[in-house]
Amino acid sequence: MTTKTRTDLQDLDRVDPLAGFREEFFLPKGVIYLNGNSLGAMPLAAAERAKRVVEYEWAEGLIGSMNTAGWYELPSTLGRKIAPLVGAKPNEVVLTDATGIDLYKVVAAALKMQPERRVIVMEGSNFPTNNYMVQGLLEELDKGHAIRFAEANDLMDAIDEDVAAICITQVHYKTGRIHDMAALTQKAHAVGAAAVWDLCHSAGAMPVDLNGCNVDFAVGCTYKYINGGPGAPALLFAAERHHGKYTQPLTGWYGHAAPFDFERDYRPAGDIRQMLTGTQATASLSMAEIGIDIMLRADINAIREKSMRMTDLFIELVEERCGEFGFELVSPRDATQRGSQVSFRNEDGYPIVRALHDSGVICDYRAPANVRFGFAPLYIRYVDVWDAVDRLHDILDKQSWKETRYQVRAAVT
Repeated sequence: MTTKTRTDLQDLDRVDPLAGFREEFFLPKGVIYLNGNSLGAMPLAAAERAKRVVEYEWAEGLIGSMNTAGWYELPSTLGRKIAPLVGAKPNEVVLTDATGIDLYKVVAAALKMQPERRVIVMEGSNFPTNNYMVQGLLEELDKGHAIRFAEANDLMDAIDEDVAAICITQVHYKTGRIHDMAALTQKAHAVGAAAVWDLCHSAGAMPVDLNGCNVDFAVGCTYKYINGGPGAPALLFAAERHHGKYTQPLTGWYGHAAPFDFERDYRPAGDIRQMLTGTQATASLSMAEIGIDIMLRADINAIREKSMRMTDLFIELVEERCGEFGFELVSPRDATQRGSQVSFRNEDGYPIVRALHDSGVICDYRAPANVRFGFAPLYIRYVDVWDAVDRLHDILDKQSWKETRYQVRAAVT
């Protein structure tokens, strides 16, 4: 049982080395935003950047901004910037397209490394897009490939000499459990398989070391902990040792060796730009740069330390004050095994989440019964942890979540 008080958490905020970053984000008054693991808060400078792109670069610069404003190079420019956040070389990352599309590209490239093999290892409870995209790819290939689904404790045993590639998410989207990237990649390589990783719930929340773990390919979104904005383009990593050897199937003109030669036939670029497809989402890329620049000024180890401390406190307070209301911890109790989120199981989770939203605590619900809270250390305070549990207890104690208006499912949960 915790002996902490609200004053104790305020004291932690006063000595928090990351406290100053909160002032760089727009946070609605009275709202405790515990959903940065789904969509990060808006950096204040992003609005000004969007205005510049629309009113100056587009309106006045027109097509000339492809050169003068650096639009054409943005995927590579931002790739070089974000590379240190994921332990990559500057020439190994581009920002482009959505995570699912990027996953399609890199898994297709990974399968070419072992053309005689037909098995891909994935976690069945993974975020569905990953499974769906790979299923669609395999159907398109029509060469007898199959996914071998395995859950966390069985992944190691699922990787054998039949496997062409593994495709694993570093931090599980529901439970927050961290997979051992180094160990699973080493096992994949030991049997001759490629290693593809999804960083959606780890990039920006904890140290990531793709090259240190010898990863082959990786993807990850920038709109969660990196605060790139809704639908911001994803990061795509391809290890330098694979450049020019394994190509991806979405062969658009941006991935051509000489796009402005306008050749009839496709000729792939020999570097990371081969992973690009078509003309880029320039406004989204431009806004994403703001969040990336903020992350580069922050200490990722301090972010991780604060994340573990906040989530530990949250678990303690929820179990102490709300345990009697049927909240069962789903996330790992050990902070070193947990990402920057906490999930509790509750059969009435959905209406509870709806009631929390009306109380000013923004979190989300993941079927069948997970109430999920994300902690973005750059703008969440320790006192927010206390106040969020306070509001949760109030809702549960008064049973306000039972109101009819909270029982109706919205399109997005």
